[in-house]
Amino acid sequence: MEFRDKQSIYLQIADHICEGILQGKWQEGERIPSVRELAVLMEVNPHTILRSYEFLLNKDIIFNKRGLGYSASNSARALILAYRKQRFMEKELPVFFSSLVLLEISIEEIKARYNEFMVKNNTVSL
Repeated sequence: MEFRDKQSIYLQIADHICEGILQGKWQEGERIPSVRELAVLMEVNPHTILRSYEFLLNKDIIFNKRGLGYSASNSARALILAYRKQRFMEKELPVFFSSLVLLEISIEEIKARYNEFMVKNNTVSL
């Protein structure tokens, strides 16, 4: 995994785990890698992974079964989508809107590009 400078590593790892759940790599209710397994895989300190897991535990995205390890919660997908949507709306969308205003890009231009993207990626367009 290539880490970015603008976000804490533990949050980037938490995002990586969330993406794995959203992509079906780890199913809801199923076990995710142990702290040690993921630390070796990602080549980071186990304390960093533990911090990521604590973050996800606090959001109820994962849970810890004593003796069995960590698992994705039964509502992980919905919780991840809600968390990421809120983060996008609060952090990224204002920056995006500022860029639109600065570059004098209309919503119609954005909608046309969005529709092109949806068609290109074989997704239903709005």
